[in-house]
This record gives sequence, structure tokens and C-alpha cells, in this order.
Amino acid sequence: MVEVGAKEVTSREAISECTIHMTPQACAELVKGTPKGNPLEAAKVAGLMAAKHTPNLLPFCHPIAITGATVELAPDPDTGTIRVRATVKANDRTGVEMESLTAAAVAALSLYDTAKAFDRAAEITDLHLLSKSGGKSGNYRRS
Repeated sequence: MVEVGAKEVTSREAISECTIHMTPQACAELVKGTPKGNPLEAAKVAGLMAAKHTPNLLPFCHPIAITGATVELAPDPDTGTIRVRATVKANDRTGVEMESLTAAAVAALSLYDTAKAFDRAAEITDLHLLSKSGGKSGNYRRS
């Protein structure tokens, strides 16, 4: 684990996304909801929980003081896709990229957990960092 104690505390933000692909029917079922509840809302909560627990999952991640996090879902039943976007903010000495990526990935896994009942071939693709700001390395925006 890298020593970050001497680094300056700065405002940081990271935005990540991924996409889960399934049949249009499976996507429509998730949007409609299931007898167990609303899989879209469950995925948002799972993503938020994941952001908070990232240091417990990834051994080189520092615990950080997250000041805000959101998970947004953009379902498209016509194409059978749901885009997952996670934004994490903190005022700390190290970035929030891993928390953002973890939030997006776990939200998509939560969606897969429900989608598999309708489409075992569902897949999660394109997990990536869209942007990050703050810190010594400055800003990044995916082109």
C-alpha cells in the first residue's frame, strides 16, 4: 500500500460506467420488476454499498472518506441493455477511481443476478473510467 500521508487533501471525483447486455425480454422483466422487488433499485443500493466497501475488496485501496456517491441506470428494453454509471466524490489524499469502478461493476452484477433467471447469456461489458478530477495527476477524461 502506497504511503499517502504527506499528500495534500483535495476534492476528488471519478465517474465510471459499464453495460449489461441481455435479451430485450429479460431487460423488460427487470424494468417491470419481479416478485422479489425492484432489481433496478437493488442494483443502485448494491453499487453504493460496493463503493463504501472497496478497500475491503481490493488490497491496495486506502479507506477514504467518501462525501457522495450515485449510481444511475439507463435501461433500454428495445436493445436489451442497461448502462450503469457510478459517480463517487471525496475530499481525501487519494483518488476515488477504484470506488467508482467497483460501484459500477457491482451494480451490474446485481442486475445480472436477476437477469440470469430470464437470460443465462446476459453479459457485462465495457467497464471503464469515464473521467476523474483532483489530485496530483490532475484531470482525466476518456476520449
